[in-house]
Amino acid sequence: MPVKLESVPHALAHGFDALIDVRAPAEFAEDHIPGAVNLPVLDDAERARVGTIYTQESPFRARRIGAALVARNAARHLDGFLAEKGPRFRPLVHCWRGGQRSGAFATILRQVGWQVETVEGGYRSWRRLVKAALYDAPFPAPVVLIDGNTGTAKTQILAALRARGVQVIDLEGLARHRGSLFGELPGGQPAQKGFETALAAQIAALDPARPVLVEAESSKVGAINLPPMLWRAMRAAPRIEISAPLESRARYLAAAYGDIAADRALLEGVIAQLRPYHPAERIVEWQTLAAAGETERLAAELMTHHYDPRYAKARARDAGTTMARVAAARLDAAALEEIAAAVEGHLRKLGA
Repeated sequence: MPVKLESVPHALAHGFDALIDVRAPAEFAEDHIPGAVNLPVLDDAERARVGTIYTQESPFRARRIGAALVARNAARHLDGFLAEKGPRFRPLVHCWRGGQRSGAFATILRQVGWQVETVEGGYRSWRRLVKAALYDAPFPAPVVLIDGNTGTAKTQILAALRARGVQVIDLEGLARHRGSLFGELPGGQPAQKGFETALAAQIAALDPARPVLVEAESSKVGAINLPPMLWRAMRAAPRIEISAPLESRARYLAAAYGDIAADRALLEGVIAQLRPYHPAERIVEWQTLAAAGETERLAAELMTHHYDPRYAKARARDAGTTMARVAAARLDAAALEEIAAAVEGHLRKLGA
């Protein structure tokens, strides 16, 4: 009897020994249920080939060729990931829509003697649950924003607060982006669906009686769009504002963005993207600082003339109530722990 996924928490706590996703690697890379292992019964090229034969030649021929490919790939998985599984192994198997790929693989595994079940509706049923959680339901816990100008180490403060047991959602971490023009990280961002799965999993783990701390962002983090229900909650949320002197922020940014600063061609290319917003002579000055390796001075210039003014405009337009302010003279490791302790103290007033 196929297993019906009732909710995101239900799917994550499926109770089987392994969740096996038999879709092609490209499908799995775009998005998958957290914790799933990818044992494709057709690789990307094989899936494309079988699909072409199905639509352009003959469904029967496509099924025959597909069955042979599935059998070969299943044999490889039996000799690989499944080789050491014992007789009581209970896997839950799914493909895209709970059809032939998962059914064929489950049949083979049952012949081995394993107690195998499939997911009703496959990956599509999971995707429906994620969309319902992120687009149809209100955000389930009170949101508090951690705010502050560029360079106030908000992401690191969130990490310190999480270590203290505070409920935190790190949107930049989930989106794999530092949230600015200079924010790209090695490996790029996840697909929108993959981001939404990761976000839905974190939301499902929240205690709705306690506030959750989120960094103040725009409605996009790099190329990733925040779900409307989260964005609405963020716009209405009270804020804890972090401030620090420009010199401390510049020192922090020079270290935090050391990977970009070390790649002069990349750094100068990103600066060039600011041409529509600033006079030509200012862009030349910034390029000169980049070429000379004066990263702290460059960071201070960028904050003074670009980021701080834009933060001020956005804050005036979108900001809710500021519930507390935390001023820091420094942003070294010890100071960040002190800031986190101060923020935690303010959150206790809300029951965090």
